[in-house]
Amino acid sequence: QVQLVESGGGLVQAGDSLRLSCAASAHTFSIYAMGWFRQAPGKEREFVAGISWNGGNTHYSDSVKGRFIISRDNAKNTVYLQMDGLTPEDTAVYYCAAAFTLLPSTLFTSYNYWGQGTQVTVSS
Repeated sequence: QVQLVESGGGLVQAGDSLRLSCAASAHTFSIYAMGWFRQAPGKEREFVAGISWNGGNTHYSDSVKGRFIISRDNAKNTVYLQMDGLTPEDTAVYYCAAAFTLLPSTLFTSYNYWGQGTQVTVSS
């Protein structure tokens, strides 16, 4: 079982930046593609960003492309989400997820493990 723990969320103002971290418990971290999802109040969970097992391929939703960057450090069993130019529309609970596949998926049903989520709130 892979345990995922997100951190780095908080309350910020529009235009600020945050870096989310997701720490995995297993030494087999590198076999998983990783993704970030978010869920805002009253909305369904949506894909934000994904990264392949070795970091060679990334994918972003149109809403965050150019503002967010996903990266991973397999030696530290950690995946990151650097978020710049935050807007109130980015307010959501952000979830880290792991998929037993080499390439990331935009579908939440493709992911095998999930973190507990971290709240990001952006005020205007």
